[in-house]
Amino acid sequence: MSLIVQKYGGTSVGSIERIQAVAARVAQSHKQGDQVVVAVSAMSGETNRLIGLAKEIEPQPAAREMDVLVSTGEQVTIALLCMALHKIGIDAKSYTGSQVRILTDNSHGKARIKEIDGHKMQDDLDAGRVVVVAGFQGSDENGNITTLGRGGSDTTAVALAAALNADECQIYTDVDGVYTTDPRVVSTAQRLEKITFEEMLEMASQGSKVLQIRSVEFAGKYKVPLRVKSSFEDGPGTLISLEEDDLMEKAVVSGIAFNRDEAKLTIRGIPDQPGVAYKVLGAISDANIEIDVIVQNVAKDNSATITFTVHRNDLSAAHKLLNQIAKDLGAIEVEADDAIAKVSIVGVGMRSHAGVAAKMFEVLAAENINIQLITTSEIKIAVVVEERYLELAVRALHTGFGLDAPD
Repeated sequence: MSLIVQKYGGTSVGSIERIQAVAARVAQSHKQGDQVVVAVSAMSGETNRLIGLAKEIEPQPAAREMDVLVSTGEQVTIALLCMALHKIGIDAKSYTGSQVRILTDNSHGKARIKEIDGHKMQDDLDAGRVVVVAGFQGSDENGNITTLGRGGSDTTAVALAAALNADECQIYTDVDGVYTTDPRVVSTAQRLEKITFEEMLEMASQGSKVLQIRSVEFAGKYKVPLRVKSSFEDGPGTLISLEEDDLMEKAVVSGIAFNRDEAKLTIRGIPDQPGVAYKVLGAISDANIEIDVIVQNVAKDNSATITFTVHRNDLSAAHKLLNQIAKDLGAIEVEADDAIAKVSIVGVGMRSHAGVAAKMFEVLAAENINIQLITTSEIKIAVVVEERYLELAVRALHTGFGLDAPD
């Protein structure tokens, strides 16, 4: 007998027919002898509908009341799924986040899980029931409903798996696994059978939308094996775990990630002296704007240039702030560019192979693609290029590193 946590997102439970299909899939696992806990999202579009209702009343609603409102979406889904399970003869019980006692901090809209009491769920599992839990939500020490923010249902599922010491956490979604890159860009992309937490974290942080970074971090921290599977077709999916294959046999690059949502800012002609980088980047960070790639150059006249990237949605605010910083520092020029994109190669095999960066640059040069910025980690190399060359770069690198599916 295995203890499995399954998570179904909004698309997977987007209609009564799909909820019934989820119930059939859950029942299949239960009848095989597995203990099953299910975490679900709100039905597709429901959270946006609730947010829209709130904003018809007040453009900036109180965060506490917003959590009370949007958490109802998952409450509907858990009840409907339990009803669907009952109809096909499966004993099931639903829990909201507060009923489970998913204890969080009090940061409404972006709460962090502190602990989970698994006793009631384990008692139900031992009694032969399927446990259905509302994703995306919990409660603070004062009993206030909280929500976990973007990707919250994935995080709930992983946290439940950690609390119950589950054998596997299965994330059911609208794709059948993690691919070497987005199949919509590269038709020859292949589904990966396995990938490490490290690789998945890098892929997610560099633009892969299959899993949220936070849930992968949580799974890695608590050593919860993750498997990405399709809600709509059978298949093995992709297993994400701590284990690395023998690096002698491991592909140098496991995948190509990309992000279109980047923008670049450059400040030129600032003093090359201690504390200047902090004055520039610290002020941006203090405005709650996340900075990604950073490059600093120093000219012969001892003036410095700092270039960095931010999310495209933050460009206007960051540009305005940087113009003020430039005045304070006596900078020569501030430049903004929102026509860029980031392309990354990721793979734990890069640790044991030399010349990976050179190969990447060779492939891009052959396509006459200019590299504007470069950043690296132990298992990743990311470059910033003109956005118009993004898909060409992804296809060329996918082929260049031997990731194309065989004919």
